[in-house]
Amino acid sequence: MTNPPHTPDAPGTASAPRLTVAVLGPGGVGGLLAALLSRAGHRVLCLAGERTADTLRTTGIQVRSALYGDFTARVAADTALREPVDACLITVKATALDDALTRIPPAALDDALLVPFLNGVEHPAPLRARYAPDRVAPSVIRVESTRTAPGLIEHTSPFAEIDLTGAKVPRNRLEALAEALTAAGPVTRVLDDESAALWAKMSFLAPFALLTTRYGLPLGEARTRHRDELASLVAETAAVSRACGSPVDPARALARYDAFPPAAKSSMQRDAEAGRALELDAIGGALLRAADRHGVPVPVTARIVRELREAGH
Repeated sequence: MTNPPHTPDAPGTASAPRLTVAVLGPGGVGGLLAALLSRAGHRVLCLAGERTADTLRTTGIQVRSALYGDFTARVAADTALREPVDACLITVKATALDDALTRIPPAALDDALLVPFLNGVEHPAPLRARYAPDRVAPSVIRVESTRTAPGLIEHTSPFAEIDLTGAKVPRNRLEALAEALTAAGPVTRVLDDESAALWAKMSFLAPFALLTTRYGLPLGEARTRHRDELASLVAETAAVSRACGSPVDPARALARYDAFPPAAKSSMQRDAEAGRALELDAIGGALLRAADRHGVPVPVTARIVRELREAGH
C-alpha cells in the first residue's frame, strides 16, 4: 500500500445507477467484488463452470470479512455471457485466462466495459486484439481475499482498494463504475496513466511473490531472513519500471513491505502450497522480458525465476 487504506462508505447507500455486472471467475477477488456489488443493489452475473454456477445459484456467495462483515449475497450465475451487461470484471488467474475468455464471446460483450484485474503488465494487448480496444480497462486491486470453497470467500486484509484505468475508455464509463464500486465497499479511483498503474502493482507484487514462493515463507520471515535478496529484487524491479516510464522509489517500496502484516502470503505462494499452476510467467517472466527489451540487468530476479522453474513451477 502506498497510503493507509481509506474507510469505505457504508454499503448500499449509493445514489449511483443500478448496474448489471458480470464477474468472470468468482474466486477470492471476483467473489468478494460480486458479493459486495450485489449487496449494494446491483445485478451481478457470475461466469464459471457448471458446478460452481450451480452452487452460486443455490447458495449465493458467503463472505467473511472483518472490514465488510459476514454476509451472504444472492447472484445470478451461468457458464457463459448470454445477456447485456454494463461491465465484465475479469478476476481469473493469468494461467486460466485463455480458457476463461471462451465464456465471454466478443459479440455477447458488445459495448460493455471489460475490466481485467490480472497480475502482470502484458495482458492488455491481447485483450484489445480480441475485444473492442476502447472498452478494455486494465485495472488494479489491492486486497487479500481467498476462495475456500465455491461461494465461500474469506477477505483477510484490512483494506480493498481499486485503481481503474483505460487509455481509450470513455472517462464517464470509468467514473460510473468507480462510483458503484466505492459505494459497494472498495475505495476506487480512476487514473489517467494505465502503464503507471500496472507497473506500480507489478513493482510491489513481483518481489513479494517471487521471494515468498521461492522460500515458502510468509512475508515477515522472508523480509527478515532474506533481506538482501528482497532489497535486490525491489531495486531491480524499480529499475525495469523506471525504464518502462513508471518511476518507483525502492526505499518506499521496502517500507511498504515492512508495514505489511508478517503473516501475509502472496497469492503465488498460496498457489504453490495448494499445488496449483503459478502465475510465474505473467509476473516473473514478464519482468524479465521487459528488462531484456530495455537492457536492464536483473540478476537476482533471473536467478529466482530460474530456480522456481527448475523446481517444477
